[in-house]
Amino acid sequence: MIFVTVGTNEARFDRLLRAVASLELQEELVVQHGHSSRIEIPRAELVDFLPFDAMTETIRRARVVVTHAGVGSVMVALGNGKRPVVFPRRRSFGEAVDDHQLQLGRRFAEAGLVTLVESPEGLAEALAREQEAARVVPASSSLAADLRHYLAASIGAAAQPARA
Repeated sequence: MIFVTVGTNEARFDRLLRAVASLELQEELVVQHGHSSRIEIPRAELVDFLPFDAMTETIRRARVVVTHAGVGSVMVALGNGKRPVVFPRRRSFGEAVDDHQLQLGRRFAEAGLVTLVESPEGLAEALAREQEAARVVPASSSLAADLRHYLAASIGAAAQPARA
C-alpha cells in the first residue's frame, strides 16, 4: 500500500495529487488530500484528514509514504520506520509562502533520511524503487542540532508574552 499525505497546510497541493493521479499504480493507495482539491485518483481511497492515530497506523502499514516536506509529516514517517518520498511544496506554484520545504527536503535527502522528488516526473521512479528503511537521526548530527535549535527558537518566541 502507498500512503500519500499533503499534511494539514491550508494551501492546496494539487500538483502532488495530479502527479499521483497520472501514475499507473496497481497497488492499494490511500490519499489524505487535506485542503487540496478532491482530484479523482484511480483505485485510491481519498480522505480529507485522518486522526493522528489512524494516520500513524496507515503509515506503519504502507510500503511507501509520499509526503510534502513538512517537518511533522516527515518526522512521523521516520518515527514509524518509513523513509518517505518527499515532494516539497513550492512558492512558485502558490503552494507555500517560501521554499523552506525545498530547502528542508534537500537537507533531509543529504542526510539520507528521505527520497527527494522535485518534479512530478520523478515520482514514478521513486515509487518503483524499494525504499530503504528509515534511519534514526543521530542526536549528534548537524541536521538534528539545526532542528533542535530552530524548534527551541520558535517555541521560545511563541512562548514570549506579546508586548503592547
